[in-house]
Amino acid sequence: MHRRARHAERTIDPGKFGARGIKGSDATARQLDQLAGGIITPITAKRGLMARLHYLTRTEHSRAAARDAGLTVTDRTLKAWLDGTRRPSKANLDRIDAAYRRVRRQNVARHLLARLNAAGGTRVEIHPLDQSQVARPLQRVVEYRTMNIRRWDRIVGSWAAGDHQGLDDAWTLDVLPDLGSQWGQYEYVTNIGFAA
Repeated sequence: MHRRARHAERTIDPGKFGARGIKGSDATARQLDQLAGGIITPITAKRGLMARLHYLTRTEHSRAAARDAGLTVTDRTLKAWLDGTRRPSKANLDRIDAAYRRVRRQNVARHLLARLNAAGGTRVEIHPLDQSQVARPLQRVVEYRTMNIRRWDRIVGSWAAGDHQGLDDAWTLDVLPDLGSQWGQYEYVTNIGFAA
């Protein structure tokens, strides 16, 4: 696969002439986050904070996962937050939210992977870069594409672990080359869509 990767016409600087989009692996992570569901109330609201704290502390396993995800405060501090006698700092709110996302991903990854791999894989829609702001002579002919991804193991595993580089490698080197010789034009996209 890596041999094919070197010969594709890749998008090195997608915004150079005004094209807009994000890395396909980032769009895939967003879609996986959406499928994983979870707490939607912002962490800045008391309800959102309490929901995340309860999720991260309801069992000893949850507490251990939260510590592994970077929420390393004392039990006394955690109790004060849960009792509402102290409010976490902005930095701790960020840590709580990041730990919640990571633990949530780990908890749903196995179920999500089974759904995505079921029945021969999952159909994915790839929406190319938005070139509406690119001068007409500089625009590439890049079309909306669909494909079926049969094995999601490396993608979901990297997403659940928070391994951005692993997810990007899985998307760029394992999935995109199946689009053919122009796969490099789909490294950056406006959206990736799939359901499970």
